[in-house]
Amino acid sequence: MPDFNARRTMMVDTQVRPSDVTKFPVIDAMLSVPREAFVPSDRREAAYVGENLDLGNGRVLLEPRSLAKILDALDIQDDEMVLDIGAALGYSSAVIAYMAEAVVGVEENPEFVEEAQSLLSDQGADNVIMHDGPLSEGAPEHGPYDVITLQGAVGHLPDALLDQLKDGGRIACLFAEGALGVVRIGYKIDGKISWQYSFNAGAPVLPGFERHAAFVL
Repeated sequence: MPDFNARRTMMVDTQVRPSDVTKFPVIDAMLSVPREAFVPSDRREAAYVGENLDLGNGRVLLEPRSLAKILDALDIQDDEMVLDIGAALGYSSAVIAYMAEAVVGVEENPEFVEEAQSLLSDQGADNVIMHDGPLSEGAPEHGPYDVITLQGAVGHLPDALLDQLKDGGRIACLFAEGALGVVRIGYKIDGKISWQYSFNAGAPVLPGFERHAAFVL
């Protein structure tokens, strides 16, 4: 039986801390949530590798470094409401739940939603709601949100999603640009988003966030 607790500690010590992730709530959450519980059973052996983990259906679990750096940059507070787009089997939502007051995880794969609800319940993450619906539409009925995270890359960011961010809120986005994507943190001020470079990372583009082809005559 693999010692997943030891692997989790090693993940934090070798992948998270060396990547300039310093905020204690992020480190505590990554040490506490069993990543292996939120992946398909045949992928558990690979749960702690330092790369994106294939979940099937073109979806991945972001590598630990990328998720940790995103959460470190967002600096989520314990009175904040977070929208987690592309929550898949619920790992990211479970991690964020350690820091936030409440999390709404959006997932459009019904099998993922059902399994995530069960796994989150097993882990006692009772401040997470799983929302079944198109990723690009978010979950406006539970918003507006202090923070929005996306568990994959985007080519195009729909206005409908940005409208769900509170004024003064933050959004972390991995933009698919060239071979390596760029993570930027967006700050919503007076209804407009101001983007700041955070770091480089790669991931598949989430369904519904593909770049629109330019119209050519």
